[in-house]
Amino acid sequence: MGKIMAGYLFPHPPIIIDEIGKDERLAAIKTIEGTKKLAEDIKEKSPTTIIVVTPHGPLFRDAMAISVEKELKGDFGDFGNSSVNFTFENNLELVKEIIYRCSKENILIAKIDKKMAKSYHISHQLDHGTLVPLYFVNQEYNDYKLVHITYGLLSPQDLFKFGNIVQEAVLKSDEDVVFIASGDLSHRLSKEGPYAYSPYGRVFDEKLVELLKAADFEGILSFDLNLAENAGQCALRSLMVMAGFLDGYKLESEILSYEGPFGVGYCNGKFTPVKRDETAKVYENLMRKERERIEKIRENEDPYVRLARRSLEYYVKYNKKLEVPEDLDDEFINTRSGVFVSIKKDGMLRGCIGTIEPVRNNLAEEIIENAISAGTRDPRFEPVSEEELPKLVYSVDVLKEPEPVSSIDELDPKRYGVIVSKGFRRGLLLPNLEGVDTVEEQIKIALSKAGIREDEDYNIERFEVIRHF
Repeated sequence: MGKIMAGYLFPHPPIIIDEIGKDERLAAIKTIEGTKKLAEDIKEKSPTTIIVVTPHGPLFRDAMAISVEKELKGDFGDFGNSSVNFTFENNLELVKEIIYRCSKENILIAKIDKKMAKSYHISHQLDHGTLVPLYFVNQEYNDYKLVHITYGLLSPQDLFKFGNIVQEAVLKSDEDVVFIASGDLSHRLSKEGPYAYSPYGRVFDEKLVELLKAADFEGILSFDLNLAENAGQCALRSLMVMAGFLDGYKLESEILSYEGPFGVGYCNGKFTPVKRDETAKVYENLMRKERERIEKIRENEDPYVRLARRSLEYYVKYNKKLEVPEDLDDEFINTRSGVFVSIKKDGMLRGCIGTIEPVRNNLAEEIIENAISAGTRDPRFEPVSEEELPKLVYSVDVLKEPEPVSSIDELDPKRYGVIVSKGFRRGLLLPNLEGVDTVEEQIKIALSKAGIREDEDYNIERFEVIRHF
């Protein structure tokens, strides 16, 4: 029977590598010292296999990526030193067991080898999210096989479920295993850093570090995904997978360091299983809370949102459009307006389609049609399946008449949406969106959607919305 020995949070800035950062790395000395202590702990435990989950390998929206080559190689050539290179033996037996179990649980797996990497124009080499932690580990201990996983942009529930599958595969094996969750915290801590500053960065880091200190993985699984997005981080999903991997164990946690040099948060954490404790399982609580959240939303949805939800559900189930219900208020029948329908699943956008101006007979038809489009015709996403319907959360924005503006001083991203146009090219961004805090950000995103360069001469209009949840 296999053994789960520990889980770790490792940061992965290449600058802390001696051959890359040189003297500059000393600005992150707490991170370096904390990383070395984690490596020493791994040496003491002497695992036969190390599993790494990284944000920086081949990333898929709907699948976890697992390397399936016999040998796993990588170097720091992208950071100016290809002479620092590594070769690891892949634990293919454990990899095959994980893939098999995922197939039974409907978790999609992208099996990464040279052939697939070439067809998708991605790299099959080990990424820096894997190499930085293992650089320090190998200075202490190197008698292990590797399993290399890149998380996908899945829901917290599915990331947790995948971690659970990995746990089951390990316990079925004869391996002694440690798990490395690779990731940095907010990249937006400082205006002097390489990334755009956000006040959400510090809030995210403080909240996440407190959860890690308490080994509160239930809190990590229910973390505010909008806050995480605004903070610009890459650790949360790795930790969600680790939550599933350590599920059912009473844990001792230790945060060895946290600091934010270079405008990026780095945290070293160690989570050691003390004993098996079935009462420590969090998945059931997570699913129960999610069901209760959706039920509360359904109970409080207004007629606009209810119509959008009914429209998509009817279309997905019966493959035909809902007729305008007879019990709607007169405003749905007697008014016309542009409408945007937005759909989220597990806190993440699942679709958003709308009309700037009314194109149908009335507001009801506008909502019905745009709800179907948001769920089935948004080119960024696969069409919504019937199994997803109970998890979806809707909002409906009814647009007021656009008005031209002569200066960006007349804009306010919290109050006004914006429309930019040049000729037949036109881009719209709704108001009061998470992560869009300035007029400049709002204009830049709208221009990108329209395919208009920032140095072109373009027109700007603003509009207000009535937002229904």
